Amino acid sequence: MGKRFAIIVGTRPEIIKMAPVIRECERRKVDYRLVHSGQHYDHAMDRAIFEQFQLPDPHVNLRVGSGRHGEVTARILERFEAYILQEDIRAVLVHGDTNTTLAGALAAAKLNLPIGHVEAGLRSFDRTMPEEVNRVLADHVATHLFAPTPAAVDNLRAEGIKNGVYLTGQTAADAIEFLRPGLAEHPILNELHLKPGAYVYLTLHRQENTDHRERMDFLIQGIERVGKELGFTIVCALHPRTRGRLIEYGWLDRFYGIPGMRVVFPPVDVFASLALQSQAAVVLTDSGGLQEEACMLGVPCVTLRENTERPETLAIGSNRLAGYHPDTIVEAVSMMARAPRGWTHPYGDGRASIRILDIFLAE
Repeated sequence: MGKRFAIIVGTRPEIIKMAPVIRECERRKVDYRLVHSGQHYDHAMDRAIFEQFQLPDPHVNLRVGSGRHGEVTARILERFEAYILQEDIRAVLVHGDTNTTLAGALAAAKLNLPIGHVEAGLRSFDRTMPEEVNRVLADHVATHLFAPTPAAVDNLRAEGIKNGVYLTGQTAADAIEFLRPGLAEHPILNELHLKPGAYVYLTLHRQENTDHRERMDFLIQGIERVGKELGFTIVCALHPRTRGRLIEYGWLDRFYGIPGMRVVFPPVDVFASLALQSQAAVVLTDSGGLQEEACMLGVPCVTLRENTERPETLAIGSNRLAGYHPDTIVEAVSMMARAPRGWTHPYGDGRASIRILDIFLAE
């Protein structure tokens, strides 16, 4: 492809996972435009990611901000379509399962442009999750589907998508390999006075957890019991949405007051997050990305959900679903803290970004 294409990102996980693709674009000196939708935008945190991966600044920020799913998706669609026409964009690369992913793919599809979907084929089989709706719809309009694992390829084929599917590996593996050499020397453990293997690293942000008061109550009970009954320090990178809900429910002091709790707010950047994961006894999360990261770092994970679009982690024993009931959370953390760590992760060899661009640029 000798004509200009666009890469659109809108959230920190997208920037992290597309960073290796952007770096490869820079290395090859191809004609591309990097678009930040502004769906999630924190200048300091985004700047840290761009600096850590040595990325160029985005060519444009659409500054769509937050809001209801329909509002955000519509604003991105309208503004990105205008940018595509203004800059004579001839193809689009999207990533993952966010509103930016869906809007970017729809804008390109309406203009009959080639669409590459990085991280295609993931399925939780739970349509109540907005991420599941976004990823399914993006897959069904994409022309190039870059699947990270054989299971993702199988999911696409089961939905009748057979053409344009490529097994590439996971770009997160590329990102981790780029940052891995500095993880052991990262100062975050000393700053938080942590001992390797003596703490649980916690993140909690998905709306199916945070937006349900009863479920959040159960989750807090479970987290508290992990500290009390299992003796772990809890290190929480507190998401703004979660903090907002804790304030709304009147539980912020309750959460901060959990014995052994150390809250980091604003959340740490990706480099510090990976360093904290790498030395944790267990990663406790509802994030899809952290399930993968923990798996690739060789650290057991417990997922605070009843399903996952990363079933490969369950199959190899690096991850366990705990749901949100306190008893199952404590049981899962106890079990995974003692689990063997000798698995081989299924996410490829750290060269996914090279494969993706080789395929996308060849057509």
